[in-house]
Amino acid sequence: MESLLLPLFPLELVLFPGQSLSLHIFEERYKEMIGECLTGQTEFGIIQAKDNSIVNIGCTATVAEVTRRYDDGRMDIEVTGSRRFELLFLDQERSFLRAAVQFFDDEDPGADLADSRRALALHGEVLELLFNDAEERRKNQANPEAKQLSFLVMAPLPVDNDFKQALLAIRSEAERMERVTDCLEKLLSHLRLVAKVRARAGTNGHG
Repeated sequence: MESLLLPLFPLELVLFPGQSLSLHIFEERYKEMIGECLTGQTEFGIIQAKDNSIVNIGCTATVAEVTRRYDDGRMDIEVTGSRRFELLFLDQERSFLRAAVQFFDDEDPGADLADSRRALALHGEVLELLFNDAEERRKNQANPEAKQLSFLVMAPLPVDNDFKQALLAIRSEAERMERVTDCLEKLLSHLRLVAKVRARAGTNGHG
């Protein structure tokens, strides 16, 4: 049935459940698609575009707010990631791509609380080295008991899309948290090295 087909928005990024994302809608086909989602209060799928194709696992998005409408039909929207899905088959009968999908969730109860706290501590240190508004960002950090904390921790960080895509496909929060912690440790080590080099450069190599 047509109603079972999920509209797709291929982008060169990975959306996580619970993640907020700003989008500028300007292509005619996506104006049409988003317009229908707004009218029907339905979701659409964001899926990573890669190598002139798309991957097979994505995340649905719901429009939280239309922040601006333009005279020519363009719009700025804020969306929130919701459900993960796997593609079953594609449908190209409309101007935008649609697909039959199968939704899925985690198959375990979650990560160990100690592991979650460790990841949040590392995340806080990374924020301090990456962003000028780190203090404000740390205030908005998720609770260590938050569901799917791994997604919330990694969503705002500038890490490789392939890594994020791999996380999206994993059906175990414990396994994701293990990979996230490893990634954060490596990222923190790199950022500390960069900060040290910059500090030495600022003193012309003295001190």
